[in-house]
Amino acid sequence: MKRKLILRNILTHLLLLAGAIVMVTPFVWSLLTSFKPAGEVFKRSAFWIPWPLDFASYIEILDCLPFIKYTLNTFKIATLVTLGQMATCSLAGYAFAKIPFPGREKLFLAYIATLMIPGAVVMIPNFIVMRNLGWVDTHTALIIPAIGSAYGTFMMRQFFLSFPDELEDAAKLDGCSPPKFYWYILLPNAQPILATLGVMAFQGTWNDFQWPLIILNSESKRTLQIGLSFLTSEFHTDWTILMAGSVLTILPIIILFFFAQKYFVQSVKLTGLKG
Repeated sequence: MKRKLILRNILTHLLLLAGAIVMVTPFVWSLLTSFKPAGEVFKRSAFWIPWPLDFASYIEILDCLPFIKYTLNTFKIATLVTLGQMATCSLAGYAFAKIPFPGREKLFLAYIATLMIPGAVVMIPNFIVMRNLGWVDTHTALIIPAIGSAYGTFMMRQFFLSFPDELEDAAKLDGCSPPKFYWYILLPNAQPILATLGVMAFQGTWNDFQWPLIILNSESKRTLQIGLSFLTSEFHTDWTILMAGSVLTILPIIILFFFAQKYFVQSVKLTGLKG
């Protein structure tokens, strides 16, 4: 029995290691390619480590594109969407979890059902709405429609349901109103879930390509993902510059994940405690 358990653990770790290698391999290739001379990307092994490192691609990316401008645009949009989702999802989750009102469960099911609608189906109606509002070619069209999230509301509702109703009743006896209960009791305890939601929202907005491509026309308002797409053409692609831009684009997400990693673990623990 003990041997079977050891063998099972070994197989599990080998499987996880193989999965990790498969996931990391594209990032390693991108990083190594960004440091190679332009003419040697496909001349040697794909994972040949160049030495000395060639930083020319990272310098040229700043000349090829207004990279800093695109970064600031993307950071502004992603930050505002993240803050908006954290606010709206926590409020909606609190309402669906703790405030009784007629049709609450049916309304929540209808809201969650929107997750089954593919984004491509609502893209044309959303564009028509943005056009009628005069928001085409503005960052507002990228921010306002994205500050609500059905999945984020579901996450916050499930977390708030783990708080016993007796705690809220005791707070009411002490003179705590529902807004104060939400602000002073629920939100401080919801930091791991909020951090997880924030990272997911920031990453999704940072990597969004299709909707900004449809909405934005001006060069000065483009995001990073749209800017990188202009580095490729039908006849020629400078892979070293493209990979350098990709590495710089992924870097903020990696930094954000490392800072928020402990909150991910806490949110999993809290989810597991719910009975």
